[in-house]
Amino acid sequence: MRRLFGTDGVRGVINKELTVDFVVKLAYAIGTYFGEGSRILVGRDVRLGGEIFLRAVEAGLVGAGCKVYEAGLITTPGLQYNVGYKGFDGGVMVTASHNPPEYNGIKVIDADGIEIPRKAEEEIEEIFFEQRFRPANILLLASSVEKEPNVIDDYIKAIIGLVDKAEISKRRFKVLVDPANSVAALTTTRVVRELGGKVYTLNGHLDPLFPGRHPEPTVESLRETAIVARTLEVDFAVGHDADGDRAIVIDDKGRIHWGDRSATLLVEHLVHKHPEEPKKVYTAVSSSTLVEEYLRKHGVEVVWTCVGSPIIAREIVKGGGLAGFEENGGFMYPKLLPVRDGAMKTALIMEMLAYERIKLSEMFDRLPKYYPVKTKVPMRREIALKVVEKVKEIYAGRRMITIDGVKVIGNDYWFLVRPSGTEPLLRVMVEAKDREKAEELAQQLVKIAKEVASEHEV
Repeated sequence: MRRLFGTDGVRGVINKELTVDFVVKLAYAIGTYFGEGSRILVGRDVRLGGEIFLRAVEAGLVGAGCKVYEAGLITTPGLQYNVGYKGFDGGVMVTASHNPPEYNGIKVIDADGIEIPRKAEEEIEEIFFEQRFRPANILLLASSVEKEPNVIDDYIKAIIGLVDKAEISKRRFKVLVDPANSVAALTTTRVVRELGGKVYTLNGHLDPLFPGRHPEPTVESLRETAIVARTLEVDFAVGHDADGDRAIVIDDKGRIHWGDRSATLLVEHLVHKHPEEPKKVYTAVSSSTLVEEYLRKHGVEVVWTCVGSPIIAREIVKGGGLAGFEENGGFMYPKLLPVRDGAMKTALIMEMLAYERIKLSEMFDRLPKYYPVKTKVPMRREIALKVVEKVKEIYAGRRMITIDGVKVIGNDYWFLVRPSGTEPLLRVMVEAKDREKAEELAQQLVKIAKEVASEHEV
């Protein structure tokens, strides 16, 4: 059957793949899936077309007989919190997360606040493609969309209640927040202030064109943020994506750290904070093997999963544990919800620093040193899958994890080759304890990918 959903919802170029007509029909299918009378909370980030697509979502849901409540501008984790804790049957977020400004998209949230599982996505896809929409009783169409009050206030209050506010406030941390001109400006900045910190913002005004930087927080896109952080002499900085569920951390020296590194330190903190919890964490195969190497001494079991935050979230629910995370900056703290949450992650970093009483750069220096190289090769998914098979063949006999692409693990290196779940790309991630080896491996893998692509591209 044809697919609509990628690894993180439905996304497309505005007025090309993602039209108003398409969104109304998709929302109609979503409403049919949830059922007549379901209470659905909807929200959006700052992206182009966000307001009109939100209205399209509302129209489709009401057409299927759902009772719709509007959160307005909000982060994805903020919407998820309100869905999960306020008795809604589901939620719909209009966002394309880290994609470029010409994209928008739809995320569907289940009643527990977690994105719906693949089985539910398949049901919605089936309804959509077979046009098995269930029109509402005509009397239900008279109901208006209601504004849901206090969505951001309640969410921030919940975050503050899960950390040691008294201890954090003593430190009066200086924090630079870069929300990428989007909705994390409405949440993370307030969290830092309410925890007694001084907030500096970069790219803090809302702008759907993301003029400050690309909305995906990476080492490349956050270079200016790192320079500003070092100049301001802050304790740390965070760079968010457009819907605020990810946070990449920059330390007091202006060094940018991928999410698996900051998460490893946070897990070490949580081992002491929650000794009653199972010593278990969940992370995608895209995370570094340093996670296992470092957390082993604390007796923490690392469970590797396929890439995709909903997959990790469901594993946390099933198996219990301290946290889940991704190398892209997503961190899931199940004491709030097992979903990626950039503002919650920021609060936990403040708490960790308050307890450790050393600089964040000193904490990062404790981690094993690996040199990362990340690149991508544009190609169709079916070609990317052929590249994966070729890499398996070439590296047969090495330790491999093959649940999502292929991850090969050596004594002093590892690499992952996998098709992107959101774009027509092959993603290549390499880490080695020697910089030259990391770069050489990445070049070899890109060469293999291009050779396979040239054999199959028409």
